[in-house]
Amino acid sequence: MARTPSNMVPIGFRAPKFELYDTNSKKKLKSDNIFGEKCTLLMFICNHCPFVLHVNKEIVKLANQYQNKGISFIAISSNDILKYPEDSPEKMSEVAVKEKYIFPYLYDQTQQVAKEYDAACTPDFYIFDKDKKLVYRGQLDDSRPGNNIPVTGNDIRKAFDSILSSKKIISNQKPSIGCNIKWID
Repeated sequence: MARTPSNMVPIGFRAPKFELYDTNSKKKLKSDNIFGEKCTLLMFICNHCPFVLHVNKEIVKLANQYQNKGISFIAISSNDILKYPEDSPEKMSEVAVKEKYIFPYLYDQTQQVAKEYDAACTPDFYIFDKDKKLVYRGQLDDSRPGNNIPVTGNDIRKAFDSILSSKKIISNQKPSIGCNIKWID
């Protein structure tokens, strides 16, 4: 299991626009229409990565707790599906149903969106404010497969609570760790 860290793009980075196929709704969605009123958690995930499988339930729990507070959740899979067919759009739809994703699960076929966001791993988390400027990037929490630390979503939860109460977000942000994005050769 590869351990690839986030690239930790600079705070203030403006979210690039995109239009991608949503494997949940079966429609193409534009970023301008799905970013949140207060903020947006954009995450690069996939179906097979053990790091994503480890945190899936907490991601869904966070979405259920915060989505009705003006926070949007967007998941994107950018993996090469020729080498990793378990990450195909059809399989993404199945995972979205099984895991009860209440947010778009977008397929980045060309990997252009992952490149524009400088995504490196799955899971890779970014929080953008209402103006689509990056205010948090990094880990969900300190839990990793096999380290016996419970999955809490603590780092993301603290960032959300800071945004909702108009407080400063912690500046000591730790990179996410996961499998590298499976790039097309």
